[in-house]
Amino acid sequence: MQENPSPGAFEQLNNWFTRSITVKLIIIVFLALILLIPASMVQGIINERESKQSYAAESISNEWASEQNVAGPVLTVPVAVINPDGSKQWTNYVHLLPDDLVIDGNVAPQSLHRGIYDAVVYTTALDIKATFDLSKLNSEIQDIKGIPDWQKAYFAVGISDLRGVKDNILVAVNNNSITAKAGVAKESPIHHGVSVPFKDVKIDSNGKFTVQYKLALQGSQMLEFQPLGNTTNIEIRSKWTNPSFTGAFLPDERVINDQGFAANWRVLELNRNFPQTWKNDEYNIGLDESAFGITLMTGPDDYQKSMRSVKYAILTIGLTFLLFFLFEIMNKRRMHPFQYILVGLALCLFYILLISLSEQMAFNLAYIISSMTIILMITLYSRTVFPKWRSSGILAIILIALYTYLFVTIQISDYALLLGSLGLTLMLAVTMYATRKIKWYGNE
Repeated sequence: MQENPSPGAFEQLNNWFTRSITVKLIIIVFLALILLIPASMVQGIINERESKQSYAAESISNEWASEQNVAGPVLTVPVAVINPDGSKQWTNYVHLLPDDLVIDGNVAPQSLHRGIYDAVVYTTALDIKATFDLSKLNSEIQDIKGIPDWQKAYFAVGISDLRGVKDNILVAVNNNSITAKAGVAKESPIHHGVSVPFKDVKIDSNGKFTVQYKLALQGSQMLEFQPLGNTTNIEIRSKWTNPSFTGAFLPDERVINDQGFAANWRVLELNRNFPQTWKNDEYNIGLDESAFGITLMTGPDDYQKSMRSVKYAILTIGLTFLLFFLFEIMNKRRMHPFQYILVGLALCLFYILLISLSEQMAFNLAYIISSMTIILMITLYSRTVFPKWRSSGILAIILIALYTYLFVTIQISDYALLLGSLGLTLMLAVTMYATRKIKWYGNE
């Protein structure tokens, strides 16, 4: 009887290469790492689309009006220093801030569209009341040893983007109405806004007076104020349900619910880094540093959510490959590396579907459609490898759980690290339990 010849060295090496579990694991890990390249390309697509969204929002803001910073009123008085011969030597400019500044307003937001992109803009109606005491200028004028020129004194009202002014500004000073003029002089600590001449103002004998006016403004996303009063009280209301309070001061009181928000600030002179009076530009820089207000947030951006999901690509690809590998061993069926590549490309296709669909519909619905499409593709494809529907069914259930876990994680950004660590711990524990009886070195 003729014996079968023993396999040669090359054939033995080939059999070991194709049947070795260790080699298969190395190949799977290598393929998973290679598939991170298309995942990183998806991140580039997200950055590109996000840049287009930012450009669209910026163009809308440029046409509507940009972020608004409201300041004032500030009284600026020229004080001339006179030589002994009666000639003017130079002029100082003394600035006086109000004793009490009260601002009450309502913000009405809306969304404007540019193609498939949106931008949050608003209109606001502000009632502003300020009280002044001219006697507080005496010390500054005495230090200068000059003569105030009340005919050239003026109020400055700060509005960072004058394109947003929707109505004439009528300023009432002690019930004497004066129409504001565009622009402020360079000597003022306020750089953008309107001015009101002081020469027509009638002042009581005690030197105190009240300034009142209304501002009807348009702006984009952010509305800020400067606390220029000895005591500044600001109350803002809106139907927007997702505000962010930013700047140097947070509200003393705030209410946020499904109907909108209401916020109140109370800022004292001692809370900021500039006094009630100064000359020239001694404290001008401190005004902008003390600004505070509201940003109308739109919630987590869809592109940010997509970017978070891509960062979990290694987890999604690795776990799916591990499932196929374990089912290979348990079912004693082998998958070709090319089949792993097809499954990995399907997993990467999920992110492209998510980005494109979320631009046309709600993110949650886009996520459901994208994930179910990929799960269905992979489950049906697994039937070409596994002989029974039971293995494909288990794979489908695990993939549904994986994409559900990923959905929850990207939605709750504040707890993403906690959920991620707990999820990885659970997955590792389940994997260790499922593989506890596998004989990695073959039959022993």
